[in-house]
Parts: sequence; structure tokens; C-alpha cells
Amino acid sequence: MGRPNAFRRVAGPVARPDPPVGARNLVIVTLDSLRYDTCVEAGPATMTRLGEIERRYSYASWTAPSHYNLLMGLLPHPSPAGILAAALYRRDYERYAERLGVDGLGIDTLLPHLFMPTLLREQLGYRTHAFVSMPVLNPHTALNQHFDRYELMPNHHDLPGMIERLEFRDDRPSFYLLNVGETHYPYSFDGDDGSELPHVSGVHGAVKHAGEATTAGDAVPFSVSELAELRNRQVKAARYADDLLGALLDVVPANTWLVITSDHGELFGEGGYFGHGPMVHDKVLEVPFVEGLRP
Repeated sequence: MGRPNAFRRVAGPVARPDPPVGARNLVIVTLDSLRYDTCVEAGPATMTRLGEIERRYSYASWTAPSHYNLLMGLLPHPSPAGILAAALYRRDYERYAERLGVDGLGIDTLLPHLFMPTLLREQLGYRTHAFVSMPVLNPHTALNQHFDRYELMPNHHDLPGMIERLEFRDDRPSFYLLNVGETHYPYSFDGDDGSELPHVSGVHGAVKHAGEATTAGDAVPFSVSELAELRNRQVKAARYADDLLGALLDVVPANTWLVITSDHGELFGEGGYFGHGPMVHDKVLEVPFVEGLRP
């Protein structure tokens, strides 16, 4: 089922500075709900063109706060021992000098806003865009700040539609956030959109349907064997999404830095848990992470 066209917002003309010489495009792709282990099991050929896929950890266990952290510039972290949190933040922010091709960027540059779209558009002259799959990220939320274009896709599994919307110009670099829904429940892949699976609020709107019960009431509507099959569905969806990402690499210009990761993981019965959100478990925080210049 499609979404109303109201879930789209395009900013009018905005005054911004000329971009620094050498500034490159930045594209961040979040494969929603994708676990590290299911991603690796899928054998992603496109993602590994950027480098080795790392096991990293999300700052949050569900979509909205995770994306807020991402837009603060805080990408999934390696959870190193023996280091102050402030030092880890500083290291991650210092990486933006390489990611953006702009010398001198660091945590001091991001202050006081600590919000990447603000830095990129208002200080570095970027065009800023977001195409999102999950209704909890819709353009009316607080996440939509300093984006030139911010759109909730008509369907939750439409990475090809996102790729078709990408536009890169020579006069100034672009930032894109792509929140990909193929790997989120019901784990859609070519020829199977999961529409026959039980309704679980989240992909259909966690807030919109919060007062409704799932198909089986409040209990998890899956047996142990069905949960194992759902995990297999995510592996297939990850493989399918990785194939689609090949088209993304064909579209983005050579001088583009790509980050491909997940906003959080997923639980398929481990410890008695299913899904993600108000659960504390390693598998809901472990995510794949790879980044680098377009190969």
C-alpha cells in the first residue's frame, strides 16, 4: 500500500556558501534492521567492493534515535575497551575530513549544532537530501532539519525508486541519507514482498498503529521454526538489497564517499525476544559497517 504524497518536503531556495575546493559527495545508506551476522551470511558482493565489512554497534536499538545519532555524525562504533567516550567521538568526527575531502573538520567544526545537515548545508554549501522508508522518519519529524529535500518513499521497499531520484550536480556536492526498508520486517526481496506475513506494527507505522494488536495479539505470532525462517528471509533480503546497491554505485560520481551500514539489528527469538526497540541484546545492536570512496 502506498503512502500519501503529503509525506514529502522540498525546501525553497536557500542561501549557502560556496563549497570548499575538493569537497566530495557523501552518501549514507542504512539497511534498516539488518544484523551483522545475516549480512555476512548473505555474502554481499557490492558492499565488499568498498572494503571489509566490520562488526560495529549502533547507538540505539530502533530506527528514530539511531538515525538521530547518524545525523549527529555519530556512525556505528566498534565499542573499543580502555578509551574515554569523548576520545571515540573525537576520532569519529575527525574522519569527516577524509569522508568529505575537506581539511580541518572535527568536533570543533560541528559545534554548536552537532547535526550533519546543518554543517553540510549552512557551513559547507552542500545540497542535502533524504529518502526514507520507515514512517517513524517521515518529513514531519524533528529529523527533517536543513534538508533541501526529504521524502518518505511511497512503499517501504523501494531502493530502486531512491536510486532513480538521485541527482548530482557539478556546481556543489550533495549529501544523501537513504533509509532502505527491504531488510526490515517483512524482509522483502524480488518476487516476495512479505504481504502474507502477520501484520506487525512498525513498517506500517509504529505510532499510527501503536494501539492495535498484531495478528496474534500481544504475543510474538511466530513459532521457533517460523522465527528461523524469518531470519532466512532477512538473509535473502540482504542479498537482494546488495544486488540493488550495484545500481547505486553505477549512479554516484567517482568523487563520492559511501557509508553502508544499518541503524540497528533484529532479534529472531534469541533470549525470547523478537524484533527490535525496547529490547537489550547484542543482536539488536550489532550492525554491518563499510565505508570508502566509490570504487
